[in-house]
Amino acid sequence: MNVNKLQKILIANRGEIACRIMRSAKLMGLTTVAVYSDADKHAQHVKMADEAYHIGPAPSKDSYLVADKILQVAKDSGADCIHPGYGFLSENSTFANACEANNIVFVGPPASSIEAMGSKTRAKEIMAAANVPLVPGYYGDKQDPAFLQAEAEKIGYPVLIKAAFGGGGKGMRVVNHTNEFISALEGAQREAVAGFGNDLVLLERYVNQPRHVEVQVFADNHGNCVYLGDRDCSLQRRHQKVIEEAPAPGLSDALRKEMGEAAVRCALAINYRGAGTVEFLLCGDEFFFMEMNTRLQVEHPVTEMVTGVDLVTWQINIAGGQTLPLKQADIKLQGHSFEARIYAEDPANEFIPCSGTIEALYTPLNSEFVRIDTGIAAGDEISPYYDPMIAKLIVHDDNREQALSRLQHALEQFHLAGFSTNIGFLHNLAVHPSFKQGAPSTHFIAEQGDSLVAVDHSLRQASQLIAAFTYLEQLVSTQGKAPNTSPWQQLSGFALNALQSVKIAFVDLTLNAVKTKNGYSITHNEHVFNVQGSLNNGLCSVFINGEKHTAHVSRVNNVITVMHKALQTRLELVNKHYISDHQSDALPLAAPLNGTVVKHLVELGSSITKGDPVVIIEAMKMEYTLNAPHDGILQSYCFAEGELVSHGALLAIVEDTTVASEIAEGGA
Repeated sequence: MNVNKLQKILIANRGEIACRIMRSAKLMGLTTVAVYSDADKHAQHVKMADEAYHIGPAPSKDSYLVADKILQVAKDSGADCIHPGYGFLSENSTFANACEANNIVFVGPPASSIEAMGSKTRAKEIMAAANVPLVPGYYGDKQDPAFLQAEAEKIGYPVLIKAAFGGGGKGMRVVNHTNEFISALEGAQREAVAGFGNDLVLLERYVNQPRHVEVQVFADNHGNCVYLGDRDCSLQRRHQKVIEEAPAPGLSDALRKEMGEAAVRCALAINYRGAGTVEFLLCGDEFFFMEMNTRLQVEHPVTEMVTGVDLVTWQINIAGGQTLPLKQADIKLQGHSFEARIYAEDPANEFIPCSGTIEALYTPLNSEFVRIDTGIAAGDEISPYYDPMIAKLIVHDDNREQALSRLQHALEQFHLAGFSTNIGFLHNLAVHPSFKQGAPSTHFIAEQGDSLVAVDHSLRQASQLIAAFTYLEQLVSTQGKAPNTSPWQQLSGFALNALQSVKIAFVDLTLNAVKTKNGYSITHNEHVFNVQGSLNNGLCSVFINGEKHTAHVSRVNNVITVMHKALQTRLELVNKHYISDHQSDALPLAAPLNGTVVKHLVELGSSITKGDPVVIIEAMKMEYTLNAPHDGILQSYCFAEGELVSHGALLAIVEDTTVASEIAEGGA
């Protein structure tokens, strides 16, 4: 392969990864080209690029997954290379081949390498030949449900069903009993088709208490391949990573070297080129091959932080035909790094994805210790059409303890308003004693249950008082503009020698405040607090009974959001037009988020029992099953399969036969 000085790069992706690739490409002097859907017209990656081209409607299947549209943009713009990022077309061998056929450099591995690792079945065969340990399972092409169920019986429950061409936890189900197998198989296959266009699945023994440790490899087209350390990605929910770290803690030098060399053998076995990741299940000192991701990983920044290597720059140079700049002996690991994935989701509500407008955004300052990879800004819309990850917070320090401390503090400084995020959940993970001691197993989050979404009572109380202070300060600030609107200026209820009192009516919380010489006396649940301080440009600094608190606040219409440390508290003021935003949440079979109806599970007119699955919706690449709220008869579906639904929309109606019979008896 001749060295090719690449000059113009098209990034076939969106969001934070598109922005991250552009930053390196611009430093290298390349002209950058963005593509965007209807939903991303005003996105940050579009604003950041030198050129941008529209490629279709919001659903990714009509835009970011349409290879022909992206190739046409590359031709029209004169781009000589395409970087696919991760997700979308990044592991699509047909797209890689099409780039080559159109004389456009694909910044990634050859199509043959993608094909070899794209099928988990074929990948297992290659790894077996390379003498890499495999988890017991079925990796064949035969997909008859009865046959697969029989194979599951041979393997022994619990069994893991995995999409053969999948990743990111999509198309994956853990099955504990044989009577759950068929429905789990059908769900995994539906997600696999929706996410990857192929419903082929494989089966594996579900390994108890494993760690997820992966190795970053890099190869060029001149026969060179190195590994750049490892990462522990065991903190996962729904098989999706939330906090990653490098290097993986607790590994002996010998084990680290053994895993690294095994990963290099994997890459060499498929004539790999560029950045790749070999994922292993680690059980004590034993490791088993899981899969190889033939692309840049979401968590690549932690490797960059401990090696000092810009992996995107390496990718572009290697794609242009250059040799690896370092040999294995030259690669040294320095310090420790963590990455926390910031998601638009509600951890207290089963991590349901959220969408909406970013009303306010404050982040820690970038430094040698803190890095933020994101594609968002205040005022941006978070769409329900794409993955809910909106940013990555990366920290680095001399050792694990210091790096973890930096992560904790940085999470307390990452403030966002407009919808729920997982920042508080991530902070609870970062301060958890078991995580401080070392990387736990992949089951850790599930085993901890509600403790990881628990909220500190005193911090919430302080946030509520800050919200009240914000409301009062804004009232006082209106005195000069509209003297008659401030309750402190009104004489109704005035009594000689008595202080004027104001009632602050939030939904589910009412506070009373009295103006004092230096601030306010606020009554909260029959306790009186002296609150004084200042509010400037969204930054609130107050003393509550002498204790200092600093928080960011945002007010949009009647909603005040307080971002205090890692806690987001949203309080809505009651007025005469108030209708609870949560009314729809109480409706039986109401959509918990914007999405698409995937499948009706029950025939109309059927008798169902409370808790029976009724309808499946899909949003942000994941499926959600809604269950019957009570015993009864399924009367109707409100939306057909394939139709879009909004948050709160009623999806089906179940007639409560118990209530109906009681009414009939009363009439008799």
